[in-house]
Amino acid sequence: MSTKPAIDTVSSAERTIRVAIADDHPLLLAGLAHELQGRADIRIVGAATNSTALVELLQSQPVDVVISDYAMPGGSYGDGITLFGLLRQQFPDVHLIVLTMLSNADVIRSLLAQKVSCILSKADPLEYLTTALYAALAGKRYLSPGIEAIVHRHAIQGSASGSRTRHLSSRELEVMRLFVSGLTISEIAARLQRSKQTISTQKMSAMRKLGIHRDADLIKYGIEEHLTTQSAEPHAEPKYS
Repeated sequence: MSTKPAIDTVSSAERTIRVAIADDHPLLLAGLAHELQGRADIRIVGAATNSTALVELLQSQPVDVVISDYAMPGGSYGDGITLFGLLRQQFPDVHLIVLTMLSNADVIRSLLAQKVSCILSKADPLEYLTTALYAALAGKRYLSPGIEAIVHRHAIQGSASGSRTRHLSSRELEVMRLFVSGLTISEIAARLQRSKQTISTQKMSAMRKLGIHRDADLIKYGIEEHLTTQSAEPHAEPKYS
């Protein structure tokens, strides 16, 4: 009789997110594992140090999300765009998050063009990884601050709906960014030194211009359009209406 540890038993009520991690640096693999292991709904099903091991892992068991380094030489399937194209073709149901030290705008543009919408810079803290994972599962876009800066600096177009924010005033956009990053109306008012009524009015004006009626949809839109401001400090107070 075989026995399995309790962590491998997934209840029908609450499904575990099965994650594979890949990087040719053992230290970063350990960091990725440490960042994810504290969450009860995430299970790391395997780790790979090259494309050969990663593909074999995906062929051997179900995986929901792959978190992979961009530059990972030494495997039979290459790395970078070549590897990710192969993963898209052979494992279309697996969501992908790419880690990279590269700051080349053409690399980021190529990834976005290939529908890789969750990209994290290795220069950014790993604390953004969990948010990226949930965004990937939802089919949404998420860029860490370093990648987001490249996108803005080079005016990389990664979403057809991005022009909607052009209708917002600079103050409305500022309020929206802080709100979708986790701050409450009171905290935004304190940070921007405006009244709570003013902040609330600007938020509602932004939502009206965007055609959004619920806070939950505004946050979803903010993740889609990489509007989150990572310097904001999320508050525990619920914001969903």
